Amino acid sequence: MDVLVDFSCTGRIGPLNCGMSLVEAEDLLGPGRPHPAHIMKGPDIDGYPYSWGGLQLVITQRTVSGIRINLRPGSTARLPPLVLPDSESFEETVLREELITALDTAGCRHAVNSILTFDEQSSILTRPADVCAVFGLPGRDDHVPHRDRHYLDVMHKHTA
Repeated sequence: MDVLVDFSCTGRIGPLNCGMSLVEAEDLLGPGRPHPAHIMKGPDIDGYPYSWGGLQLVITQRTVSGIRINLRPGSTARLPPLVLPDSESFEETVLREELITALDTAGCRHAVNSILTFDEQSSILTRPADVCAVFGLPGRDDHVPHRDRHYLDVMHKHTA
């Protein structure tokens, strides 16, 4: 939860931030797994992520333009040691109420993101970091205790 709250408050994950070069990110994380578009069209194609388990960095002009943590309720997330020190995995079942409480406790302001709140999905946007958290009802294959509650699916930050 500390990683998610820090990301929400700062828009950074440790030393990772939007605006750093892909080379800098790979120096910190090791080589990432490029999206198939990078493999087919070359490293200069924009808007596609490099992945390190549940962490993705979106690359534009060889610069990090987005940071994304993908979660799946009822599963275990794998993140690089730089992101999750002393452990490479964590339980990724995070209820919306748990994250909201943790953000409130940390003094991280947030508001409903009406653009991504509809039907069975809800979203918040943190301030001033502009990190978006998207929650949804669990899928039929997600092993969670409460099928009628919203769980965190993804957190992301993007630059223009």
